[in-house]
Amino acid sequence: MISKKMENMVANSSAIRAMFEEGNRLAKIYGPENVFDFSLGNPNVPAPASVKKAIIELLDEEDPVVLHGYTNSNAGYEDVRQAVAESLNSRFGTAFAAKNITMTVGAAGGLNVILKALLNPGDEVIVFAPYFGEYRSYVNNYDGVIVEISPNTADFQPKLDEFEAKITPKTRAVIVNTPNNPTGVVYSEDTIKKLAAVMEKKQEEFGTDIYLISDEPYRELAYDGVEVPYLTKYYDNTVVGYSYSKSLSLPGERIGYLVIPDEAADSENLISAANVATRILGFVNAPTLQQKVVKACLNEKTDISFYDRNRETLYNGLKELGFECIRPEGAFYLFVKSPVEDEKAFCAEAKKYNILVVPGSSFGCPGYVRIAYCVSYETIVNSLPKFAELAKEYK
Repeated sequence: MISKKMENMVANSSAIRAMFEEGNRLAKIYGPENVFDFSLGNPNVPAPASVKKAIIELLDEEDPVVLHGYTNSNAGYEDVRQAVAESLNSRFGTAFAAKNITMTVGAAGGLNVILKALLNPGDEVIVFAPYFGEYRSYVNNYDGVIVEISPNTADFQPKLDEFEAKITPKTRAVIVNTPNNPTGVVYSEDTIKKLAAVMEKKQEEFGTDIYLISDEPYRELAYDGVEVPYLTKYYDNTVVGYSYSKSLSLPGERIGYLVIPDEAADSENLISAANVATRILGFVNAPTLQQKVVKACLNEKTDISFYDRNRETLYNGLKELGFECIRPEGAFYLFVKSPVEDEKAFCAEAKKYNILVVPGSSFGCPGYVRIAYCVSYETIVNSLPKFAELAKEYK
C-alpha cells in the first residue's frame, strides 16, 4: 500500500498532464491535425543549432569518462558555474561567483532543492494565485504549508495588501513566477519594489528571515520590449531558480541552476545545504553533458518571434470572438475568462470541438482557463473556427 501522502497526491494528480494524455487519445481517433491541444507548456521551437553543434563537439572531443562521470561537487562543474555567474553579471550588473551558482535538474529540481534546504515542518510558503500548481506538491514534499494570495483579476499583479496581512512568524518563503504561468503577466518593477518593502518590514517586525524564491523558466520569453526585473537587485534574501527548458528549448534535458547571493541571510550555510540537498534528494548532480552544453550556449536564445506570432493571432482572434483575456507580456500562455462560472464545464464543452484547455482551478484561480500557444501556427489558425463554434454556445 502506498503512503497516505502519495494517496492524496495521486488523487489530485495534475489536470494538465491528464488533458495532455486526453489529447493523445483524441489524436488517434480524429487525427492530430483535427485536435487542438493547448494543454501542455512544451516548447515546440527547436533548440538553436549551436546546441546540436556543442553536443557533437563535446562527444567527439571530451574524455567520455570525465564527460559522463560525476562532477567534483554536487553543485556542478566549477567552470560552468563561473561562466553562468559571469553571464548574469554582464546582463544584470550583479557580482556573482561560481560559489553562488548551483546547477540543478531543471527549475523544478532547483525549487525542490531550495525548499528542502529552507523548510521545517509547518513552515509557510506564500504563493500568488494564479500560480503553477506543482508548487503545492513541492512544498508538501517537505511538510510545508502553502498560503495562497487570492488573484487580482484586473491585471494579475499581486495583491500586496492581502500579502502583507498573510505574512506570519511562520512565513519562511515567498514564491514568485514572472513572466507568469498561467497568465503571461510580467510583474512590474513598481510591484517588485513594493513587494520587497513589505517583506523587509515583516522581517523586521518578526525578527525572521523570509526568502523570496524567483522561479524564472520564462525569463527570456518577454515581448514588446518588456523588461523583466532581476529580483536579487531589489531584495537581499532572494534565491533565483532558472531553467533552460524554455530559453534553449531543452525541457527534457532537465538543466537549470539556482542563484544564492552572498547578500542572502546565512548564505554560506544555505549554499552548503543546497549542495547536500542536491545529493540526498537523489539528483546527485545536474546532467553533466548538459552542463557543458549550457556553457557553450550561454549567449544563445530561442527565437521568440514564433511564439509572438502565435500570441498575436490567438489573442486577437479570441478577443474578436468575444472572449475576455489579458494580453500576455511573456511566457506562452493566454489566461481566458470562462464564459460560465464553472470553468471545468467550459473545458468539457470545448473538448466537444476537440479543443483542449486547462481549468484555472489547477492554478488556484477558478473561472478561467489556460491556453498554451506553444503549438504550430497552423494549429492556432485552424483552431479559430472551432473557437467560433464554441463561442456561439454562450451567446
